[in-house]
Amino acid sequence: MPPAEERPSLRARARAHRRRWIGRLVLAAVLALVGYLVLTFVQVLSASRDDDRVRSDAIVVLGAAQYDGTPSPVLRQRLDHALDLYRDGVAGRIVLTGGKQAGDRFTEAYAGYRYLTGRGVPGDDLLVVTDGSSTWDSLRAAERVLRREGLDRVTLVSDSYHSRRLLGVADEVGLDAGVSPSGAAPTVPELLRETGLVALGQVIGYGRMLRLSS
Repeated sequence: MPPAEERPSLRARARAHRRRWIGRLVLAAVLALVGYLVLTFVQVLSASRDDDRVRSDAIVVLGAAQYDGTPSPVLRQRLDHALDLYRDGVAGRIVLTGGKQAGDRFTEAYAGYRYLTGRGVPGDDLLVVTDGSSTWDSLRAAERVLRREGLDRVTLVSDSYHSRRLLGVADEVGLDAGVSPSGAAPTVPELLRETGLVALGQVIGYGRMLRLSS
C-alpha cells in the first residue's frame, strides 16, 4: 500500500484520467454529429439539383397555399411544372394533394384541380387527394389512392430543397418515386432548415418526427 501522503495524488491522477476520457468521448460525439450534418447537407443539396423525368404512372403535386381557390405563386409554379411534365409525356395522370386551413372554402388540391382544368387538362386525368396537412400525411393518402388506381411509379413535384425529404417520406409510406422539382434554386437558409429536418427524419423516421411535433 502506498504511503498515506501518496493516496490523494493517485486519486487526483485517476480523476484526471477519467476527465480526459470523458472529454475525448464528448469530442468524438460532437465531431460525429457535425460530420453527419455536413453529409446530410450535401445530400439535400445534391437532391435539390436532380430532375427525374423518367416515365412514370402519375405526377404527384405537393400542396401549397391557395387563396379562395386561386393557387399561390408557389403552388402555381408546382402546377405549371406538373403541366409541363404531363404535356411532355412523363405521366398521363396528375395527383393533386393538400387540405385546407381553418376558414378556407377550398382545399389546396381543389385549387390545383381548377387551375389545371382551366388549362386544358381533362378532369379524368386528375386525382384529387384532400387528406393531410403535412407532406407525410399527403403522401400517405396519395399512396392509398394510387394503389387503388393501380398506379405504381410516381414523379413528385415540389420545391427543389424538399427533394431529399420527399424521397425519404415516399419510401416510408411505400411509394416508388422520383422527384422533378419546380421553382428557383434553393437558398442557404432553406437548405439548412431542410438539413435539420432530414437529419432527424432519417434517424427516427419522418412519421414519428411528425407525431412528436404535433
